[in-house]
Amino acid sequence: MTAVPRRLVGRCAVVTGAASGLGAAIAVRLGAEGARVAVVDLDEARGADTVARIEADGGEAAAFGCDVADAQSVDRLRGEVIADLGSVDVVVNNAGVLRDGGLLEISDADWDTVLGVNLTSMFYVARAFVPDMTAHGVGSIVNISSRSALGSAGQANYAAAKAGVMGLTASLAIELGPHGIRVNAVGPGFFATPMTDSVATANGRVPEDQHRAVASRTPLRRVGRPHELASVVAFLAGPDASYVSGQTIFVNGGALTASPIRADDEA
Repeated sequence: MTAVPRRLVGRCAVVTGAASGLGAAIAVRLGAEGARVAVVDLDEARGADTVARIEADGGEAAAFGCDVADAQSVDRLRGEVIADLGSVDVVVNNAGVLRDGGLLEISDADWDTVLGVNLTSMFYVARAFVPDMTAHGVGSIVNISSRSALGSAGQANYAAAKAGVMGLTASLAIELGPHGIRVNAVGPGFFATPMTDSVATANGRVPEDQHRAVASRTPLRRVGRPHELASVVAFLAGPDASYVSGQTIFVNGGALTASPIRADDEA
């Protein structure tokens, strides 16, 4: 890995959905910047792969299995993380899932699952770790939203959840600011990840063809690379963003908010 600033030495960061894709890239970046990283995922075994990447770079990390859409599971996670890695200073709410379909196609279960994993989990995780941040008078929460929050055909559940993330972020920033806790969100555009590739495959498309199609509609004429999102998250988590709170920063290659958004284009 290219040398990065060591801005998070002495900090402990929780990253949800960190077994692969953007979550793994974020966890690796925070570890490279010196944070002790709790790699949280429903699949703890796959989370161990991310831990190995962090440790290979000389960092410290541990994997934790957790269903972040379940409040009791998150409460257990808090105790496990603090016992293993110490008090938490940074939370990155990244866990996400897709269950795409039109309005008449999305089942009640798919609606509940997408809202639960993509939005409610962020409430649970923040609620679990904020008391420790409040006690120290410092902390940073970074929630992963999406450009889909601005509207996406065939993704009413996902778009609603990600728009909710923006509202949750702004509200928590107001509430928690007096306690020294900053809360921000990052809205990715299209990034080449296992999740976006699976969407392409499910829609009968070759992922590489999808990448080219998205790139042709993006001002920078390419898709995002996971480390590019991770660097923005690391900035928001660290001291260089000490007066940044309540913001949603879109990382989308210059794609206009009014440009057409399709369900097979976004993460």
